[in-house]
This record gives sequence, C-alpha cells and structure tokens, in this order.
Amino acid sequence: MAYIAAFGASVPERVVTNDELSARLGRPAEWIKNVSGIEERRHVAEESVTDLAYAAAQVCLENAGIEASSLAMILVSCSTSPRRFPGPASALAHRLGLTEIPAIDITVASAGSLVAMSLAADLADVRGPILVVGTEIMSRIVLTEPLDPSVCILFGDGAGACLIHPDKGRARILGSLIASDGNFSEDLRLEDSTFQMNGRSVILQASRKIPRVIAQLLDKHSLRASDIKTFLMHQANQNLMDRVADALHVERTRFFSNIARYGNTSSASMLIAAAEWWRESPAQSEGMPFCFAAFGAGFHWGALLAEAV
Repeated sequence: MAYIAAFGASVPERVVTNDELSARLGRPAEWIKNVSGIEERRHVAEESVTDLAYAAAQVCLENAGIEASSLAMILVSCSTSPRRFPGPASALAHRLGLTEIPAIDITVASAGSLVAMSLAADLADVRGPILVVGTEIMSRIVLTEPLDPSVCILFGDGAGACLIHPDKGRARILGSLIASDGNFSEDLRLEDSTFQMNGRSVILQASRKIPRVIAQLLDKHSLRASDIKTFLMHQANQNLMDRVADALHVERTRFFSNIARYGNTSSASMLIAAAEWWRESPAQSEGMPFCFAAFGAGFHWGALLAEAV
C-alpha cells in the first residue's frame, strides 16, 4: 500500500489577464470567463519545462522532509517539451543530482499526472519513493499565429509534483482506475507544433467518462460520491467540472477549483490544484476520503482514491 507524502507546485510570475487576451483577440473579457471560468493564467518568460519541474520538485521534497537522494524513481508527465527526445525526466533527475535511478517520461496531455500517480502507487512497494511531476508550457504552443480564440484563452503554464512513498505519508492510496480509448485520438492532438482540439467531442466524452470512472472506483471501495469531501480534478474548464459534479449528484463546491487563477495547465493542473488544496487544508480528519480525476488526449482518463491518515 502506497502513501501520498507531499505535493509541490511552481507557476511563472507573469500574470496574463482576460483583459490582456481580450485586446489581442477582439473578444470581451467577460466572454472568456463565461465559457471557461478563467480570469487569469500564468505564462513563462524564459523558463523551460525542466525549470518549472525542478522548482515544483524542490517544494515537494521539502514538504516531504526528504532528500532527492532518497528517490527510487521519477515519473514526469509533459506534452509540451520542445524536443521529441529526451524528455524532461532525465534532465530533472540531473538537476536533482541523480544519475542512476530510472527517470521516465509520460507524454499523456492533461491526464498524465493521474496516470503517473496510479503507476507510482503500484510501483512504490517494489521500487521505493517515487517523485511524480507534471510540467507544461502551453503558452508557446497556443499563442502561435494564427490564434484560435477558443483555444488560446484556456491555457497557462506551470508544474506540480507529488511524492508517492511506500510506507509513510499524510494520505493512504486506496486504489485507482485508468483507461484509454483511441477512437477519439484525432479530437485532441499536437502535431508539428499545431494544437488541434474538437472542443465539442472533448467536453462530451469527458463529461461522460469522468463521472463513470469515479463511480466505478468508489463502488469498488463501497463508497458513494456523497462520501467524498473533496474532488481534485484536472482543471480543464470550470463548466466541465460543474458537469461532473452534477452527474455525480454532489455539490459543485466539493470540486476544488483554482482554474480562475491559473487556467488549464494540462498535466500539471491536477497537481497544482492538489498542492494548493493540501496547503490550505493541513488538518484532515483521519479516514477522510478524497478523489483525484483527469481526462486528456488519447483519450486517456482515470481516477485515484485516497484517504487521510
């Protein structure tokens, strides 16, 4: 059985408001908020995905109270690396002073951190402590001319991190479910630096598949959605999170949301949200369950269930 020991996050300093994008797109700032729930996002200056990952990893390790030398593996989710290979995992390991542990890249946009957490939970008992990082710089992709107003308003940059430990932490991982359906692989993709998204298909499939996988996971553990105090979901779109809450028949406020401040940071978003929630809620009741969920390109999706200890 694996544990969540700590989270960490890092976002760039530059804040890009809806007013700034409105002037560039010729769309009202209020329209941007209404269709996405986003009021501002962060964009990098000169930082790289590795810079963001390293900063988030340092915060996570400090919060966990362990040295990087204690790590047995690193899993990095990143879909916006400027080169095809190697990805940022090995570069992050190098920055942390690690030269012999496996550092593996997971290129699953949006859902990659959830996939990595699920894999880490299964591997930690065998390998030891595993650092999971999601790091993305979406702005350099979606702000490439010609701009697509329905896409470029959504995304921001940032990194989140989570330490999965085999025998200690503040939360016990109870189980997870992950799934894929390649029938929709054309509906959300990045090819030759061109981002393409069939928004209608993404919202439709996500609003069906996320509640279903959450319900399946909870049923396996004899829990109902109403038993879960907090849902930590990929921050794709506020309207989508509201749809998922409604489908599960729980209050929308149970879905922690910081998308208004950071936008959609792809595979970093769930961990950034978790780090913020974890920091704001230091005292959790023992046995209190909380649930992670994500959906992304592929399509890949899943859920992970944990409880405070």
